[in-house]
Parts: sequence; structure tokens; C-alpha cells
Amino acid sequence: MLPNKRPSTEQTQRLAFSQLLGLARRNPFMISRWVLRWAVVGTFCGLFAGLYWNVLELMIHGLQKFQGPSLLFVMPLAGLIIGVVIHYLGNPGEIGVIVDNIHFQGGRLDARKNPSMILASLVSISAGGSAGPEAPLVQVTGSFGTWVADRLRLQGEDVRSMSLAAMAAGFTALFGAPLGGAMFALEILHHQHIVEYYEALMPAIVSSCASYLVFAAITHLGIAPTWHFPQYHLDSIDDFAVAIMFGIVGVVAGWIFMGIFRLCDRVFALIGGPIYLRTTIAGLGLGILATILPLTRYFGHEELDEVVNQSFPALFLLALALAKMAAISMTVTGGWRGGFIIPLFFTGACVGKAVAVLIPGLNPTLSMICTMAAINASITRTPVSTTLLLSKLTNFSPFTPILFASLIGFFLAPKAPFIASQLKSRQEALIGHE
Repeated sequence: MLPNKRPSTEQTQRLAFSQLLGLARRNPFMISRWVLRWAVVGTFCGLFAGLYWNVLELMIHGLQKFQGPSLLFVMPLAGLIIGVVIHYLGNPGEIGVIVDNIHFQGGRLDARKNPSMILASLVSISAGGSAGPEAPLVQVTGSFGTWVADRLRLQGEDVRSMSLAAMAAGFTALFGAPLGGAMFALEILHHQHIVEYYEALMPAIVSSCASYLVFAAITHLGIAPTWHFPQYHLDSIDDFAVAIMFGIVGVVAGWIFMGIFRLCDRVFALIGGPIYLRTTIAGLGLGILATILPLTRYFGHEELDEVVNQSFPALFLLALALAKMAAISMTVTGGWRGGFIIPLFFTGACVGKAVAVLIPGLNPTLSMICTMAAINASITRTPVSTTLLLSKLTNFSPFTPILFASLIGFFLAPKAPFIASQLKSRQEALIGHE
């Protein structure tokens, strides 16, 4: 019996073309049900972020009234409340746990940790811890993406993409930069190949845009720049050399921060007993720092403008930067909940302005923003999204110098990443902890 005759290449192409033409007739646009799903997820994430932000602002306005020595009572009490919440509702983890779940749990984030994360982070941030709302927003929105994926019975990479799209929506709601937030959600996951789950980029962007619109409508944030830096114009190629120099300065600050963080981690690891003992002691330490240097209190969303627009001596700015590093470290290792991206920006601004004060003739705007970029890129390993975020947050339009500084921060950072779960495999993560 003769074998079946294969259709010619021309017939195959005609068949494929007719099938494509049929699909195009039914839906002639690139939009599909997937795009609508991503947009709906981003919309709900933006609604949650707006509600969270409004509650957080009310709590901050209430607790901001406590100043000076009263913080030695208020902040340990806040630490006790945080510890009790975590003790009874469970440990929600930090950004490293989120990254680990994306890598090794198929992109699934556990929504059962959300009540603990929401309550603990609201108290942590409103009481004055040096941690921002990005970590709780990402945890909650990412777990919502996993929940939606389960309802839609998605499998494999579709689950991971939906979780990443929701994470990106959480990042974007805070930073007000849809493209930067989408890139950050993907870039923070890996330190070798930058964007590993590239198939999730379009879901992340669509979800981020929807979240941005909803969050901006609710809070009226994210439309104008977050921080008001003096205007800067790129006039000379020498400015790139300055950007590289401040990239190195930012890297040095990043190495110092990691040393302080690991020291605090060892100290708090020596404290036995229930977690609320550690969180209370951390609150006392934060209260002491805030009493001596009030600008170390809170995560820097409003405090950074004060550093930018007021004149401070260089030594004070350097002392403030070191104190802020200690405050971030005590906040995170002491069990308080929140993210450290905006606090790192605050630290970089202090260091950059101090160097600009010490060396007359340097542009302080360029100095601060490049140092902010480098320190964040060295800690989080996110040079591309850091550039996009800072360009939006500071209205710094010639973002190429920021990119140069971010790349310096990335390539001169320690080989073992600060977020150990960014490593490629569990085996590498174990080696990184040794």
C-alpha cells in the first residue's frame, strides 16, 4: 500500500492562511480574553492598594503626633503589637519569600498569610518603621493573582504569569510608574539573567496600567513626581563620568548597608523566646534613633523631600545615612514588616548630597539621583527598573545618567545577592547562606 501523499508546502500555507483569516474575521484585533483578565486583575489590585494607602495615611496622621521621648514608649508598644499579630496569625515572610515562591512553588503565593501581613505592615509603617508599603502590596496582590489563576483553572506558566501580573500591579500602585513597576516585578526575581520570566512581561504591563489608573483616581498620587528635585539638564558628556563616579559611591554605600544589615541580623538572632520580644526590642531601638534623628523615622516618602530642599552639613547627611541604614536593618531583621526600596532611595539621596556638598561644583540633583539608583540596584539587582522608576519619581527626564549609575551599582555589587532567593536554584541559595 502506498503511503499517504503529503500535502505540498503551498497547500499547507494556504490552509494555515485560511485558518488565520477565519480567526481574524472573528476577532480582527490583538485584544483577547487574556488582556481583559490581566486588566481586571490590575483593577482589583489598584482598588486594594488605594484602600490600603488611605488606611495607612489615616494611621500615620494619628501616630505622627508622637514626637521626641514619647517615641520610647510608642514604638516599643507598636513592636509588641506587631509581634503579637505575627505570633497568632502566622509569619507572612518578606520579599525573599515571595521571590522563592515564584521560583520554586510554581508562582503560587499563599493568601492565608495576608491578614498577618496587612495588620503587621500597617502598624509597622504607621508607627515609624523604616520600611515602605511595597512588600505588603506585592504579597497581597500577588496572592490575589494566584487566587484568580485557581478560579480560572490555569496551569503551569499561566499561573506564574497571573501572579506576576498582580505583583506588578502592586508595585505600580505605590510607585506610579506602570512600565517601571512591571519591569521591577520581573527583574527582582533573578540576579543573573535579569528578566527570567519574560513571557509575563505583557501581562505585567497591562495589569500595571489598570492598577495605576485606579490607584491614581482613588488617591490622586502617581500623576505628578513624588519628589521635587531641582531641574537638571544634560549639557555635557562629562556628566556621564559624574554619574559613574556616583554609581561607585552608591555601591560603597550598598556594601556598608549590607554589612550593617547582617550585623543586626546576627544580633537579633541571639534573642530567643517568642517573636514579640524581638519586635518590641526593635521598636525600642527605632524609637531611640527617631528621638535623636527624627528624619530616620518612617520610610522616606515625605522625608526625602526635606533632604532635597533643605541645606544640611555634609557630616550630618552622612550620619543620617548611616542611621537610616541601621533603622532599615533593625526594622527588617527585628520582625517589623514592609519593604526597603524607598528607604534605600532616601539613604542614597543623603549620601549623594553629602558628597555634592563636600565637592563644590557638582550638581546636587545628578549626585543624589545617581547615588539613589546605584545603591538600590546593588541591593535589589534591578538596574533597568530602577532607572525607569527613578525617572518617573523624580521627573528626571534625561534618564541615561541614571542608567549608567544603575549599571555600575549592579555590576559592582557582591556576587552573593542580598536577597538570597534571587539565586538560580535551591542549591545556590544554600551555598549563599553558608
